Amino acid sequence: MLRGRDRQRVAVDAVLDRARAGRGGVLVLHGEAGSGRTSLLRAARHAAADFTPDSRRTLLCVDDAHRLDLTWLLDVLPELEDEPVAVLVAADRPLPGLPGVEVDPLDHATSVRVLRDLLPGLPGELADDVARTACGNPLALVELARSLTSAQLGGVEPPPDVLPPGSTSRARLRARFDALTPDARRALGLVLVDDELDVDTLVRLPGLPVAAVQEAAALMDPRPLVRSTLVAELPLAERYEAHAALAESLPDGPRRTWHRAVLAAGPRDGQADALAEAAARARGRGDFAAAARDHQRAAALTTAPDLRARRLLSAAADHWRRGLPHRARTILREAVPLSDHAEPRALADLVRGGIEVGNGLPDVAARRLLRAAGELVGGNRGLAVTALGFAGEAAAVAGDHVLHAEIADLAVAWRTADEPAESRLTLDHLIGTAASYAGRHDEALPALRSVVELAERLPDAKSKVWGGHAAYVLGDAAKAHALADRGVTAARESGLTTLVPWALTYRALAALMVDQHELALTAAFEGVHAATAAGQHNAVADHLMVLALLAALRGDADTALHRIDAAADQVRQRGLGRSGTVGAWASTCVDLTRDRPADALRRMRTASVRGVHAGIRALAAPDIVEAAVRSGHPDTADRALHRYEKWAHSTGTASRVALSHRCRALISDGPGADEHFTEAIRLHQVGGTPLELAKTELFYANRLRRNRKPRQARELLHDAVHHFEHYEADHWADRARAELRATGEAAEGPTGSRVADLTPQQRQIAHLVAEGATNREVAERLFLSRRTVEHHLRNIFTRLDIRSRVELVKFLD
Repeated sequence: MLRGRDRQRVAVDAVLDRARAGRGGVLVLHGEAGSGRTSLLRAARHAAADFTPDSRRTLLCVDDAHRLDLTWLLDVLPELEDEPVAVLVAADRPLPGLPGVEVDPLDHATSVRVLRDLLPGLPGELADDVARTACGNPLALVELARSLTSAQLGGVEPPPDVLPPGSTSRARLRARFDALTPDARRALGLVLVDDELDVDTLVRLPGLPVAAVQEAAALMDPRPLVRSTLVAELPLAERYEAHAALAESLPDGPRRTWHRAVLAAGPRDGQADALAEAAARARGRGDFAAAARDHQRAAALTTAPDLRARRLLSAAADHWRRGLPHRARTILREAVPLSDHAEPRALADLVRGGIEVGNGLPDVAARRLLRAAGELVGGNRGLAVTALGFAGEAAAVAGDHVLHAEIADLAVAWRTADEPAESRLTLDHLIGTAASYAGRHDEALPALRSVVELAERLPDAKSKVWGGHAAYVLGDAAKAHALADRGVTAARESGLTTLVPWALTYRALAALMVDQHELALTAAFEGVHAATAAGQHNAVADHLMVLALLAALRGDADTALHRIDAAADQVRQRGLGRSGTVGAWASTCVDLTRDRPADALRRMRTASVRGVHAGIRALAAPDIVEAAVRSGHPDTADRALHRYEKWAHSTGTASRVALSHRCRALISDGPGADEHFTEAIRLHQVGGTPLELAKTELFYANRLRRNRKPRQARELLHDAVHHFEHYEADHWADRARAELRATGEAAEGPTGSRVADLTPQQRQIAHLVAEGATNREVAERLFLSRRTVEHHLRNIFTRLDIRSRVELVKFLD
């Protein structure tokens, strides 16, 4: 579970420490060529600087051991057991009889850092593409970086997808290819010209021995860089021989059509049309991988430049939908120069804009999508409305409400009385959210209610997600969560992996609205992993900031700041106003937790983003009011509360109206405050928000104690402590206990309980530790600080009445 090279370094250090203690040991570091085996040996020699003749310690390093006969080592191992000798062996595969550890590839983030060290100023998209192409192989990463041309660095040409000629990595691949027997070369050639060819089909082809297939299997690497490099090395005659064999043996279908078309002389537009039709059918059933493949193949056979451009753009769109933005970008670079006509340019803007919403600059994406919408509206109105909707989404992600309002004005102008349901939903969502952001809530409500009503009827993922967002703005948490959940399901079932992280954002926020932290945590963690897999870096930042907010609302300042820091670079570099505003809100909560109300009050003004998201700022208003009251700025508190009350009362949501009453109580003096606190508590109970109920009880109890009503204060504080302990809100629980002591009652410490009463986060940590994870591993997995993990682990041991990790494993077994 250790990430990057940590697992190998820990294993190497263990062998060295064993030798320092006078015990011998051996370790095989195995991995593919270029994986960094030799570098690990070099690092081990540096770490073993104390292995000197006077110390009697010995380090033996053996590189490329797969080329040697090491039976002698097996013979002498028993003799090394009691000697200060460490033996480190590097090989391309595990060696029988010897303990070993695999040299893992570099993770994506580390690969990008290596590239930026090699080439300072490397554009972010290009670094991302090259890192993905290298697949974590350090040598390939370096050789690809060194091969970049000025045209590739400038974005004029696509990045390399093959290892450069003359490179060490390519020479090694070529040597392995040349060493194959003729039958094995033929088997490999078949796989290289058709990456969907499975082994069962391969062994059934006439004249191809099973032994040859087994021999070739060592080079049947699924990674695109290895495949594309071997394709480049495959002689032309062998390539055409493979196409001919598959054109003869495959059943009728798009794959057979492609192989036959490759062999055909003259124009092949008929086969291109057949492949395009197959791509359309694949897209219709949600198989975007097949759709992208057949669109690309159709484009390769198409004579007319405009039609070829459209088919390439369709392939790019399919790659984008399946969560491969780097492949979509590469195809776009090929497609755009083919045509000067408006429609292909608009389609290119639509695809590129969609990519940029997920992992680029959202303000640039918004304007690109807006341009695409304008060019498409005359010929393809449905697609134009979709482009307009995502332009609005991009503007919201950027926090650019001026641009969002411009887009919404266009939506008003476009909307017709007989608007089809799907486009009406999109346009009403733009109109309703823009009015809400501007504080025109009476105007927003009918549009947003229309969106929710339509979303319940329409089956597509996009409609479900926007419907969920509309329900969230309206304050209907149950409906918001249900629609977002159905959006996740619809996106997965239709193969639209790029929409999954987006839908999970609203599922997490809907759960957060009613203090369902376990559901919110699950959705946000799932969102981080889904966004990472789909190449949606902006969505990763979204979910990290939601995770930070969850921690901040519980008073866990260290965890909140750790998660904010993990997303900060992305937010700053890409101008993610929405994520940045969530982070500023979380930071506001942290400052309040640390008794720094003046700093908390400045957070929304100094957020280091290009725009502050109005919707998120509205949600943060209760914490801004608290900060203003505590720092002696009643006018600021009044202004913030006025805007919040207008929104909360327009929707009538019990949980939000409860917060408005709590804020009014904090501002008020005299008996009016008691009435507001009492109504807030009632509405918290109606709205089902126990964590916020506990905070309101704490604030009210403090006022009651100061007004010499300790008995009433104690009743509230006992309930507050119970709720805070349930949410593992230790900071707030400690504050409530301190307040209890101030009323004259000796507050008890945290109550002990068994595993069923562990909090969701405690259960996560307990199970990870029981599986063998170290504190550092748990921290990385859950985006926590190590100190926070140690704190939670102590609480887990206390609750379960155990004293060690071994006991924890037995307890959970």
